[in-house]
Amino acid sequence: QPDVPKGSSFSFPFAKSKVFPGTSRTVTVWVPAQYDGQTPACVYVNQDGLPGYVGPAFEKLIAAKEMPVTIAIGVTPGVVPAASKDALPRFNRSFEYDGLGDAYARLILDEVLPEVEKQTAKDGRKLVLSKKGTDRAIGGASSGAIAAFTAAWERPDAFSRVFSTIGTYVGLRGGDVYPTLVRKFEPKPLRVYLQDGSNDLNIYGGDWWMANLTMERALTFAGYEVKHSWNEGGHNGGLAAGVFPEAMQFLWKDWPELPKAGKGSAQMQELLIPGEGWKLVGEGYKFTEGPATNARGEVYF
Repeated sequence: QPDVPKGSSFSFPFAKSKVFPGTSRTVTVWVPAQYDGQTPACVYVNQDGLPGYVGPAFEKLIAAKEMPVTIAIGVTPGVVPAASKDALPRFNRSFEYDGLGDAYARLILDEVLPEVEKQTAKDGRKLVLSKKGTDRAIGGASSGAIAAFTAAWERPDAFSRVFSTIGTYVGLRGGDVYPTLVRKFEPKPLRVYLQDGSNDLNIYGGDWWMANLTMERALTFAGYEVKHSWNEGGHNGGLAAGVFPEAMQFLWKDWPELPKAGKGSAQMQELLIPGEGWKLVGEGYKFTEGPATNARGEVYF
């Protein structure tokens, strides 16, 4: 819209990863006009680079105070350059995005974001990024969506808001287990927005449409704050543009409050004591034959 302050963007290469050694990638940074160069800004990280709809949506939402002043960062998947002119480069996208574990979160948190803070905006403003989990959101499409969810799942202290469109929660590198893990783990302080269409992929790795429905049901079952947008679309990342503003309004609502963890399923509530986390009861054991219980239910090692 012509009446809202315009942000600016720039890109730089990043080829110093120790998490995924040998890879190179491009990082794009969008800085809102309202950012003062001193106050730590909220952060939105998008996989597969930064789509063109992000900046205009943020301009409108920030101007309307429907989301905080947020710096958007787009990160492309890693590429290992070809060893010779007769060879092809190795595209690292599926390895980085579809796999479970904390490796991708470490790439973003320990390597990319510190590198962004070494840069300056086009007009020389210093980039200061908030380190608070409530100030950070992450999102993506397809494999980029499951990468975003995995980063937040592994590091809910660092990312509390997830935007997932046509998410690849299927059997490529283990992502099909997420609905089960979501049901069995204590809820984490995450807020999630899901988008998918009934004509999404249905191939060797699984049924994307059913996988996203299953994720939504699992998140709801476990008490997460989750909202969804279903349609008849296919595996088209462009469908995210239509719901992105609504998703950001939902994800950033009540900011700066941290999204609250749900109570979990009814079965989990029967087991867990409200307001209490795990407590260490002993450590330093050299060997255990295995746990044993007596008639009163006391556990011994």
